[in-house]
Amino acid sequence: MKTGALIIGDELLSGKRQDKHMAALIRILAARGMKLAWAEYLGDDPQRIEAALGRAFDSGDLVFSFGGIGATPDDHTRGCAARALGELLTVHPQARQLIEGRFGADAYPHRINMGAFPASASIIPNPVNQIPGFSCRDVHFVPGFPSMAWPMVEWVLDTHYRQLFSDAPDVEQGCIALEAREGDLISLMQEFVARYPTLRFSSLPSFGSEAIPQPHIEFSFSGQPALVAMALAEWQTALQGMGYQVQARG
Repeated sequence: MKTGALIIGDELLSGKRQDKHMAALIRILAARGMKLAWAEYLGDDPQRIEAALGRAFDSGDLVFSFGGIGATPDDHTRGCAARALGELLTVHPQARQLIEGRFGADAYPHRINMGAFPASASIIPNPVNQIPGFSCRDVHFVPGFPSMAWPMVEWVLDTHYRQLFSDAPDVEQGCIALEAREGDLISLMQEFVARYPTLRFSSLPSFGSEAIPQPHIEFSFSGQPALVAMALAEWQTALQGMGYQVQARG
Protein backbone atom coordinates (compact mmCIF):
# COMPACT_ATOMS: atom_id res chain seq x y z
CA MET A 1 0.00 0.00 0.00
CA LYS A 2 1.49 3.33 -1.09
CA THR A 3 0.83 6.55 0.80
CA GLY A 4 -0.28 9.77 -0.89
CA ALA A 5 -1.43 13.26 0.00
CA LEU A 6 -3.97 15.72 -1.37
CA ILE A 7 -3.32 19.27 -0.16
CA ILE A 8 -6.18 21.63 -0.90
CA GLY A 9 -6.58 25.40 -0.92
CA ASP A 10 -6.36 28.37 -3.27
CA GLU A 11 -4.19 30.17 -0.72
CA LEU A 12 -1.41 27.64 -1.27
CA LEU A 13 -1.43 28.02 -5.04
CA SER A 14 -1.58 31.81 -4.87
CA GLY A 15 1.35 32.01 -2.47
CA LYS A 16 -0.65 33.63 0.34
CA ARG A 17 0.34 30.69 2.54
CA GLN A 18 3.22 28.25 2.38
CA ASP A 19 2.37 24.57 2.66
CA LYS A 20 3.72 22.83 5.75
CA HIS A 21 1.71 19.63 5.48
CA MET A 22 3.87 17.68 3.07
CA ALA A 23 7.07 18.09 5.08
CA ALA A 24 5.22 17.21 8.28
CA LEU A 25 3.61 14.14 6.70
CA ILE A 26 7.00 12.95 5.45
CA ARG A 27 8.36 13.21 9.01
CA ILE A 28 5.30 11.52 10.55
CA LEU A 29 5.56 8.63 8.11
CA ALA A 30 9.34 8.30 8.46
CA ALA A 31 8.97 8.00 12.23
CA ARG A 32 6.98 4.83 11.51
CA GLY A 33 9.29 3.47 8.84
CA MET A 34 6.97 4.58 6.02
CA LYS A 35 7.42 7.01 3.13
CA LEU A 36 5.29 9.31 0.99
CA ALA A 37 4.85 8.01 -2.57
CA TRP A 38 3.01 10.97 -4.10
CA ALA A 39 1.37 14.32 -3.39
CA GLU A 40 -0.99 16.58 -5.30
CA TYR A 41 -1.86 20.24 -4.73
CA LEU A 42 -5.37 21.41 -5.60
CA GLY A 43 -7.15 24.75 -5.57
CA ASP A 44 -10.72 25.20 -4.38
CA ASP A 45 -12.14 23.83 -7.63
CA PRO A 46 -14.91 21.29 -6.92
CA GLN A 47 -14.53 19.45 -10.24
CA ARG A 48 -10.80 18.94 -9.77
CA ILE A 49 -11.22 17.95 -6.12
CA GLU A 50 -13.93 15.43 -6.97
CA ALA A 51 -11.82 13.93 -9.77
CA ALA A 52 -8.74 13.70 -7.53
CA LEU A 53 -10.75 12.05 -4.78
CA GLY A 54 -12.24 9.60 -7.24
CA ARG A 55 -8.72 8.55 -8.22
CA ALA A 56 -7.72 8.30 -4.56
CA PHE A 57 -10.67 6.08 -3.66
CA ASP A 58 -9.94 3.79 -6.59
CA SER A 59 -6.18 3.64 -6.06
CA GLY A 60 -6.02 1.31 -3.10
CA ASP A 61 -3.50 3.75 -1.58
CA LEU A 62 -3.51 5.18 1.90
CA VAL A 63 -4.30 8.87 1.28
CA PHE A 64 -4.47 11.90 3.55
CA SER A 65 -6.48 14.89 2.35
CA PHE A 66 -5.68 18.23 4.01
CA GLY A 67 -8.10 21.15 4.03
CA GLY A 68 -11.52 22.11 2.74
CA ILE A 69 -13.66 20.47 5.45
CA GLY A 70 -14.81 23.63 7.23
CA ALA A 71 -18.20 25.32 7.03
CA THR A 72 -17.49 28.23 4.67
CA PRO A 73 -18.61 28.38 1.00
CA ASP A 74 -15.10 27.63 -0.28
CA ASP A 75 -14.89 24.36 1.69
CA HIS A 76 -15.81 21.83 -0.99
CA THR A 77 -14.02 18.66 0.12
CA ARG A 78 -16.85 17.00 2.05
CA GLY A 79 -19.32 17.36 -0.81
CA CYS A 80 -16.75 16.31 -3.39
CA ALA A 81 -15.97 13.18 -1.41
CA ALA A 82 -19.64 12.25 -1.24
CA ARG A 83 -20.13 12.73 -4.98
CA ALA A 84 -16.95 10.79 -5.80
CA LEU A 85 -18.32 7.88 -3.75
CA GLY A 86 -21.88 8.21 -5.06
CA GLU A 87 -23.16 8.69 -1.51
CA LEU A 88 -25.35 11.19 0.27
CA LEU A 89 -23.82 13.89 2.42
CA THR A 90 -25.35 13.54 5.87
CA VAL A 91 -24.54 14.71 9.40
CA HIS A 92 -22.70 11.90 11.19
CA PRO A 93 -24.33 11.09 14.58
CA GLN A 94 -21.05 11.24 16.52
CA ALA A 95 -20.07 14.45 14.76
CA ARG A 96 -23.45 15.97 15.63
CA GLN A 97 -22.94 15.11 19.28
CA LEU A 98 -19.43 16.59 19.32
CA ILE A 99 -20.38 19.80 17.52
CA GLU A 100 -23.50 20.35 19.63
CA GLY A 101 -21.44 19.64 22.74
CA ARG A 102 -18.96 22.33 21.80
CA PHE A 103 -21.27 25.04 20.44
CA GLY A 104 -24.71 24.29 21.88
CA ALA A 105 -27.46 26.20 20.07
CA ASP A 106 -24.78 28.07 18.12
CA ALA A 107 -24.05 24.85 16.23
CA TYR A 108 -27.03 25.82 14.02
CA PRO A 109 -27.51 26.68 11.26
CA HIS A 110 -23.92 26.57 9.92
CA ARG A 111 -21.39 24.91 12.24
CA ILE A 112 -23.30 21.64 12.20
CA ASN A 113 -22.39 21.31 8.52
CA MET A 114 -18.81 20.54 9.56
CA GLY A 115 -20.19 17.15 10.62
CA ALA A 116 -21.83 16.39 7.26
CA PHE A 117 -19.84 13.53 5.74
CA PRO A 118 -20.43 10.83 3.11
CA ALA A 119 -22.82 8.23 4.45
CA SER A 120 -20.13 5.54 4.85
CA ALA A 121 -17.71 7.78 6.77
CA SER A 122 -16.22 7.15 10.18
CA ILE A 123 -14.87 10.01 12.27
CA ILE A 124 -11.31 11.03 13.10
CA PRO A 125 -11.03 12.60 16.56
CA ASN A 126 -9.74 16.17 16.73
CA PRO A 127 -7.77 16.71 19.96
CA VAL A 128 -7.68 20.50 19.57
CA ASN A 129 -11.30 21.63 19.20
CA GLN A 130 -13.23 18.32 18.97
CA ILE A 131 -14.57 19.07 15.46
CA PRO A 132 -13.83 15.72 13.80
CA GLY A 133 -12.36 14.79 10.48
CA PHE A 134 -13.53 11.68 8.68
CA SER A 135 -12.39 8.58 6.85
CA CYS A 136 -13.85 6.79 3.83
CA ARG A 137 -12.13 3.58 2.79
CA ASP A 138 -8.40 4.35 3.03
CA VAL A 139 -8.79 8.08 2.36
CA HIS A 140 -8.65 10.25 5.47
CA PHE A 141 -9.79 13.87 5.66
CA VAL A 142 -8.29 16.33 8.13
CA PRO A 143 -8.44 20.13 8.50
CA GLY A 144 -5.99 22.55 6.94
CA PHE A 145 -4.79 23.76 10.37
CA PRO A 146 -1.48 22.04 11.18
CA SER A 147 -2.08 21.96 14.95
CA MET A 148 -5.18 19.85 14.31
CA ALA A 149 -4.22 17.95 11.18
CA TRP A 150 -0.92 16.43 12.25
CA PRO A 151 -2.06 14.71 15.48
CA MET A 152 -5.14 13.48 13.58
CA VAL A 153 -2.89 11.91 10.93
CA GLU A 154 -0.85 10.27 13.68
CA TRP A 155 -4.03 8.90 15.28
CA VAL A 156 -5.13 7.38 11.96
CA LEU A 157 -1.77 5.70 11.42
CA ASP A 158 -1.40 4.44 14.99
CA THR A 159 -4.99 3.20 15.17
CA HIS A 160 -5.49 1.61 11.75
CA TYR A 161 -2.18 1.04 9.97
CA ARG A 162 0.34 -0.39 12.41
CA GLN A 163 0.73 -3.35 10.07
CA LEU A 164 2.47 -0.99 7.63
CA PHE A 165 5.06 0.21 10.14
CA SER A 166 8.64 -0.88 9.63
CA ASP A 167 10.26 -3.03 12.29
CA ALA A 168 13.76 -1.94 11.23
CA PRO A 169 16.06 -1.49 14.24
CA ASP A 170 16.97 1.98 15.38
CA VAL A 171 20.22 3.54 14.17
CA GLU A 172 22.43 6.36 15.39
CA GLN A 173 24.07 8.88 13.07
CA GLY A 174 25.77 12.17 13.73
CA CYS A 175 28.22 14.88 12.79
CA ILE A 176 30.81 17.19 14.33
CA ALA A 177 30.70 20.99 14.26
CA LEU A 178 34.11 22.63 14.68
CA GLU A 179 34.54 25.68 16.94
CA ALA A 180 30.91 25.39 18.03
CA ARG A 181 29.58 26.31 21.47
CA GLU A 182 26.43 24.79 22.94
CA GLY A 183 25.17 28.10 24.27
CA ASP A 184 24.97 29.50 20.74
CA LEU A 185 22.92 26.55 19.50
CA ILE A 186 20.30 26.06 22.21
CA SER A 187 17.46 27.55 20.15
CA LEU A 188 18.34 25.42 17.13
CA MET A 189 18.53 22.30 19.30
CA GLN A 190 15.11 23.06 20.79
CA GLU A 191 13.67 23.55 17.32
CA PHE A 192 14.92 20.16 16.12
CA VAL A 193 13.83 18.31 19.27
CA ALA A 194 10.32 19.73 18.72
CA ARG A 195 10.40 18.91 15.00
CA TYR A 196 11.54 15.31 15.56
CA PRO A 197 9.97 14.26 18.87
CA THR A 198 10.40 10.51 18.23
CA LEU A 199 14.19 10.80 17.81
CA ARG A 200 16.76 10.91 20.57
CA PHE A 201 19.11 13.87 20.23
CA SER A 202 22.46 14.31 21.94
CA SER A 203 25.08 17.04 22.11
CA LEU A 204 28.58 16.22 23.39
CA PRO A 205 30.95 19.22 23.61
CA SER A 206 34.72 18.87 23.66
CA PHE A 207 37.58 21.32 24.24
CA GLY A 208 39.64 19.29 21.78
CA SER A 209 41.06 15.81 21.43
CA GLU A 210 43.98 14.05 19.82
CA ALA A 211 41.88 13.35 16.73
CA ILE A 212 40.31 16.83 16.60
CA PRO A 213 42.48 19.38 18.41
CA GLN A 214 40.14 22.39 18.18
CA PRO A 215 36.99 22.79 20.29
CA HIS A 216 33.97 21.06 18.77
CA ILE A 217 30.59 19.50 19.46
CA GLU A 218 29.56 16.00 18.45
CA PHE A 219 25.85 15.76 17.66
CA SER A 220 23.82 12.62 17.09
CA PHE A 221 20.29 11.50 16.29
CA SER A 222 18.95 8.03 17.16
CA GLY A 223 15.77 6.35 15.92
CA GLN A 224 14.19 5.01 12.76
CA PRO A 225 16.73 5.03 9.89
CA ALA A 226 14.76 7.15 7.41
CA LEU A 227 13.90 9.78 10.01
CA VAL A 228 17.44 9.90 11.37
CA ALA A 229 18.85 10.49 7.88
CA MET A 230 16.31 13.27 7.29
CA ALA A 231 16.98 14.99 10.59
CA LEU A 232 20.76 14.77 10.24
CA ALA A 233 20.73 16.22 6.71
CA GLU A 234 18.60 19.17 7.89
CA TRP A 235 20.80 19.63 10.97
CA GLN A 236 24.00 19.75 8.92
CA THR A 237 22.46 22.24 6.51
CA ALA A 238 21.36 24.43 9.42
CA LEU A 239 24.83 24.36 10.99
CA GLN A 240 26.51 25.18 7.69
CA GLY A 241 24.05 28.02 7.17
CA MET A 242 25.26 29.47 10.49
CA GLY A 243 28.85 29.36 9.27
CA TYR A 244 30.13 26.24 11.04
CA GLN A 245 32.48 23.73 9.46
CA VAL A 246 30.80 20.34 9.70
CA GLN A 247 32.52 16.97 9.57
CA ALA A 248 31.13 13.46 9.32
CA ARG A 249 31.44 11.62 12.62
CA GLY A 250 34.00 8.81 12.55
